[in-house]
Amino acid sequence: MALNFLGRLSGIATLTSKFVERVKGTKSKILDTRKTTPGLRLLEKYAVTVGGGENHRFGLYDMILIKENHLSACGGIQAALKAARLYVDEYQGQTKGRHSLKIEVEVKNTGELKEALKFSPDIIMLDNFDVEEIKKGAEIVERLETEAGKAPKLEVSGGVGLENVREIAEAGVDFISVGALTHSPKALDFSLLVRKVHQ
Repeated sequence: MALNFLGRLSGIATLTSKFVERVKGTKSKILDTRKTTPGLRLLEKYAVTVGGGENHRFGLYDMILIKENHLSACGGIQAALKAARLYVDEYQGQTKGRHSLKIEVEVKNTGELKEALKFSPDIIMLDNFDVEEIKKGAEIVERLETEAGKAPKLEVSGGVGLENVREIAEAGVDFISVGALTHSPKALDFSLLVRKVHQ
């Protein structure tokens, strides 16, 4: 059992370190996701940090992440972000001195990105954007930061692999989340040998 744990967690750390090495010298940070083995989330997320990556969320309580289904249920980006902001403002009022919840929203194209920017989320996730679209998105956010003095952080998710992560990082995003770190790493092959000690 110990070898199974060690092999899987070492595989996660090793894969993470490969991604981290590929983006070295850029501002991008490699993040994990909640796609972890049931019951092993704390261990697998720890393995990501050992490999040099960072943890995104441990649970739904860490951050408000508005994804495609939430947008459909709320009636769009505007309604979802307004509702999230109202909730966070109320939450902050009730939890003085404690950490505030960040708001992140997932967008599918640059049109949705521009709409989301009007409501000042903390992070915008570019979901399954190709590299050219990522560059356009980063340029839009950079212009906003130049004009307004602040802008949301940008995260990329979907379609990220070792073969393209460097190009994505060089597009100028802050975070790159990689589900493969915990849902499909190759376990390291360890062996355990017991030897008799002669007295």
